[in-house]
Amino acid sequence: MTTPVIRVGVIGAGFVGSALVGLLLDASRRDALEDAATAALEVVAVAVRDVAKSRPGIPPALLTDDAASLAASADIDVLVEVAGGLTLARSYIEAALSRGVSVVTANKALMAERGTALARLGHEHGADLFYEAAVGGAVPILRALRTSLAGERIERVMGIVNGTTNFILSQMTSEGSDYAPALAEAQTRGYAEADPTADVEGYDAAAKVLILASLAFGTELRDEQIARQGISGIRAVDVEFARRAGYVIKLLGVAERVGEHGLSRRVHPAMVPADHPLAAVHGAMNAVFVEGATSGPLMWLGEGAGGAPTATAVLGDVLDAARNRVSGRHDVPFMVDDTLERVPAGDLASVFYISLDVADEPGVLASVASVFGRHRVSIQSMEQFGVGNEARLSFVTHRALTRDVDATIEELATVESVDSIGACIRVIDGGNS
Repeated sequence: MTTPVIRVGVIGAGFVGSALVGLLLDASRRDALEDAATAALEVVAVAVRDVAKSRPGIPPALLTDDAASLAASADIDVLVEVAGGLTLARSYIEAALSRGVSVVTANKALMAERGTALARLGHEHGADLFYEAAVGGAVPILRALRTSLAGERIERVMGIVNGTTNFILSQMTSEGSDYAPALAEAQTRGYAEADPTADVEGYDAAAKVLILASLAFGTELRDEQIARQGISGIRAVDVEFARRAGYVIKLLGVAERVGEHGLSRRVHPAMVPADHPLAAVHGAMNAVFVEGATSGPLMWLGEGAGGAPTATAVLGDVLDAARNRVSGRHDVPFMVDDTLERVPAGDLASVFYISLDVADEPGVLASVASVFGRHRVSIQSMEQFGVGNEARLSFVTHRALTRDVDATIEELATVESVDSIGACIRVIDGGNS
């Protein structure tokens, strides 16, 4: 019997694209890949900006600088987009899907913005759209939600989905570093960009939360903003306070049910109990913690970035797409649950840690405490530490509504004796965050 051939076109030959092509061309893995794909995989072209640039491991004959023509080519069955960006990537993916060519991408920003519409386009033309590598690098969390847990009622998905911020916070925890030197170390090691805003301010994690929520709860992937707070305001003193209290600070992406029809999606730093599985996730690793109604707690852990780890996730999607092409089927896009209502972040309650730098003079503590009281935020405990002519106040509240805490901080910023407001961090209290 003749072995079917699935022709693969790749757009992008950066760290991920180059690693993927290397995996596809690895002769020692050819039989294993053919068994997994139920077909022989043939790389027909790799689109790059500069075909003259040396690309070890990629035969020059495969290179093209015409990505648009590759996406529209009749000679491919699966298109892999790993170049990134929004406008051009979207045009390539739409061109392929509209002709019935299956698409594999690692483009989290595009999937968060247009994922549902693109999946529907593929469905209309009998093509797959897979994007496992868009969340968690090598961690196969999307496949688990899409298949293994498809029949489960997911209550909450909570994870460390940005390796840059996890490395920075891990440095601050293990080395006692402050934020700036920890960020500099991340940049030196290649974990953080020269402009780290997308990572440290939570934009990257927010896109991943949207993708996770779409599969866990059936929300639509469209251009949408969710509650987001980054880590740039966290200081070494906050990390030390957390340690003494039995916590570790992590930047978490959270999507969870609130009541029967409510859903909260958000990104924020949190004090995680030291005995929680997520507290032990160090360095640039990613981890996703899923709580199901019948399955209970489950966790996936692995490399969240890097060319080779991410390429393994892309390859897994290529194999899925190839199997479907051979069998003459495609995956049906996830259903959108129109009964879910977005719960504003301000309506959620949590325990909070808040730090302030204030003038070290009589009456300051009383004036600060009165602000908390005016906004119905009850103080559970307080520490004071003198620093020259200033005092650093650290508060832990009782459970309070987020909007009341936000109003408290807004008023504290106007108090003359308050020199600066440090961190405002949720404290995971039992099953709540």
